Amino acid sequence: MVYASDFRKGLTFEINGEPHVILDFQHVKPGKGAAFVRTKYRNILTGATREEAFNPNDKFENAHIETKQMQYLYSDGELYYFMDQDSYDQVPLNHEQVEDAIKYLRENDVATIKFYKGNAFLVEAPNFVDLKVIETEPGVKGDTATNVTKAATVETGAVIQVPIFIEEGEIIKIDTRSGEYLGRSKES
Repeated sequence: MVYASDFRKGLTFEINGEPHVILDFQHVKPGKGAAFVRTKYRNILTGATREEAFNPNDKFENAHIETKQMQYLYSDGELYYFMDQDSYDQVPLNHEQVEDAIKYLRENDVATIKFYKGNAFLVEAPNFVDLKVIETEPGVKGDTATNVTKAATVETGAVIQVPIFIEEGEIIKIDTRSGEYLGRSKES
């Protein structure tokens, strides 16, 4: 059990049998009246976000989220297959479950998959990935203004804004949380 007074960012709890995660919270002690906890939280299964005030003594069940490192194997066009590296069990997931992460994953890459009561609900790519640029416009010689960017398509199909000096065939480092170019990879 968790009390509303114990709420912190990232904490998971259940309301009406569904898991939620705290996005933001604020303990409020007004001059008159009782204290309360203003909370912004997201339903883990549906993605719906809600803001609500709770009494600090309100009790909630903990939502137990299981996290596994799984290897991305392949896609058959409809489903994306991931393999548990310990048991070798394969888990097929649909596009809605993988859409944020799949644009940064190549076959055989390892991703973090989160489960609630045995059902996968979220796939997370590693925070940083090194991917090869397969298509981009050539940089214009003499265009040296600062912060000039262009679109580049990487080997997974994701489109990233990169500096004008990046060319096709280069391997770049990307922050998957924001989709930002971080620099040339040390691998290239």
